[in-house]
Amino acid sequence: MTSISGKTTTDWAAFAAALSPVETIAEPVLVKKRSRDFFWYSPILDRRLKTCFGDLVARPKSPAEMMQCLSLSARHLVPVTLRGGGTGNYGQSVPMEGGLIIDTTAMGEILEIRPDFVRVQAGCNILKLNEALKAKGRELPVFPSTQDIATIGGFISGGSAGIGTVSHGMLRDAGNVLEIRALSAEEAPREMVFSGDQINMIHHAWGINGVITELTLRTVPTEDWIGCIATFGSYPACYGAGMALAASDIRRKLCSTLDARIGTYFDRLTGIVREGHPMLVTLIPRAQMGAFRALIAAHHGQIDLEMDDTERLARKLPHAFEFSYNHTTLQALKTDRKVTYLQILCPAPLNVEKISELQAVLGDDVYMHHEFSLMGGQRVAFDLPLVKYTTDERLYEIMGLYEAHGCPASDPHSCIIEDGGMKKADYRHLAWKKRMDPLGLLNSPKTREWGRVRDLSPEAIEALHKA
Repeated sequence: MTSISGKTTTDWAAFAAALSPVETIAEPVLVKKRSRDFFWYSPILDRRLKTCFGDLVARPKSPAEMMQCLSLSARHLVPVTLRGGGTGNYGQSVPMEGGLIIDTTAMGEILEIRPDFVRVQAGCNILKLNEALKAKGRELPVFPSTQDIATIGGFISGGSAGIGTVSHGMLRDAGNVLEIRALSAEEAPREMVFSGDQINMIHHAWGINGVITELTLRTVPTEDWIGCIATFGSYPACYGAGMALAASDIRRKLCSTLDARIGTYFDRLTGIVREGHPMLVTLIPRAQMGAFRALIAAHHGQIDLEMDDTERLARKLPHAFEFSYNHTTLQALKTDRKVTYLQILCPAPLNVEKISELQAVLGDDVYMHHEFSLMGGQRVAFDLPLVKYTTDERLYEIMGLYEAHGCPASDPHSCIIEDGGMKKADYRHLAWKKRMDPLGLLNSPKTREWGRVRDLSPEAIEALHKA
């Protein structure tokens, strides 16, 4: 069997046979399909990654089968890329060197539900997990807008925030993830258990430094959520209401504000939400709807939509959270492939004046979209603006304008982990990569710094973090 990627010389038919009884997929069209994630949100990543494919897909059903995949890969020095639901935006699950794609979705068991935590295999679908928790009166504190197809392991490996971050903080904040079990990529794979501060050594590391097999996560009481959309006369007024809601005692699960022009992409809301007005999208407990209505009225807004899950299903409408986070970008791309997005941090303390100031300098090709969040105990907002794409240079000019006004940009148009929020290598991640992936098989093209440190000891790599 020839190399689908064109980048490897492995005898893939023999490799697949050696993996038996692990299920494998070798048909080129299916391998290529599982070589993609949502990188096409970015025109830059689309150009770079659309011709990157794996050579074989393995679907282990147990930790033992996962160990078999890793052991054989180490023996043959085969590159390995982990894949859950494939909802990452930066090419996290794209195999840039070809090799083996390990699809984790067959390892999706919910192992244990206790009063305040859940233990689950990494390939578990998040919607399935939340539904099982809801039956027990619980839910995840933070989950992605793509929960219908995302896996929990993929979310913890590649994500950082989501629905619930406004109340429960970032995934990395203490207490949200309680324990992670991961395997090393070696001929004799070892299991490591990460807990406490060590969790952030493997969380949001894009699968470069260990293969997550099991997670223990905090749960919180579920609510009778009402999906709400309110509209306002101007974006600063809408943003001000979002600030107030995020700072209030109302137990909101979401607090998103959207430029009026973004609403033109929401066909499902035509005739329901006022056209030409900025929107605030939120989830509010039924018991606190009175307080929410008063808050919106105090900010001169109008509530256009209130719906519980029963009404939503009867009207065949999407969840309110499908108009938030990067689902907003997806809704726009369904009808306009010239749209892309950015990722900007608006740090504490938040103020409306900063938004008006930015609107004046950014230009008509930037449509603001803020997700109010709790990060390290501080109220912040993430701007995920839609941008009418013209050139790469214009995208980076816009990022520069944000940064000049005190709002740091993470680059969503790069598939290199060091180009994310910290803008530098996390040598702690790389030290664990040396421990867990000494051969450099796990998603190594996604880290620019690995080539420089791969011959150092874990301790020497970690010392670079302290330098």
